[in-house]
Amino acid sequence: MTRGSLQRERICLLVELPVTEYERVWRLQTRLVTARSEGILDRDVILLTEHPPVFTLGRRGGLDNLIAPTADLDGAGIPVFQVERGGNITYHAPGQLVLYPIVDLLGVGLKVVDYVWKLEEVAIRTAAAWGINAERNAVNRGVWVGARKLGSVGIAVRRGISFHGIALNVSLSLEPFRWIHPCGLHGVEVTSMEQELSRPVSTAEVRGTIKVESLAHAAPADRSGV
Repeated sequence: MTRGSLQRERICLLVELPVTEYERVWRLQTRLVTARSEGILDRDVILLTEHPPVFTLGRRGGLDNLIAPTADLDGAGIPVFQVERGGNITYHAPGQLVLYPIVDLLGVGLKVVDYVWKLEEVAIRTAAAWGINAERNAVNRGVWVGARKLGSVGIAVRRGISFHGIALNVSLSLEPFRWIHPCGLHGVEVTSMEQELSRPVSTAEVRGTIKVESLAHAAPADRSGV
């Protein structure tokens, strides 16, 4: 085992959660950010989870990109939650894997744009392991298969600690994405790994893949000891 891998194991903890309400995970993130910034927590943490159906809004809002009437959302039982991450409106549901790395960017000397690149890399490599050729888009952040959006990224940084992260569509129903302009983009089609492969895809198995990739790319080793 290399020194780099030993170092990564020392500073990063991956916590796998079952399907968990969005607000509960958001509150957990904020507590972890505080603990990390105050030195109570001595390592970075990656949360891996799925959420019950929920629309989330970033700092720039996004209610103007919500197409469906509120009454329809109430009928479907889908709440709308606004948080401090970057980006616009998106949708989460079981069958979509979400990574929330709590990373000390100052400690690893990493710029936000480079860190977002790493998050995208996790999703791209996970998709590639399943035979899907996903890539970045020079204009819009996230992960794409041609003109179809496979994954969304949005982070926040507080006192040098990053939180929020990236969502990868594996096997969820894509219908609710038609009720919004995803990430504020008009006319964009959202896809999933299952749709791209035209066969059922096990979210549990993809969890195994994304865990490996997240430890390799989303939690960079502390450069202070190199």
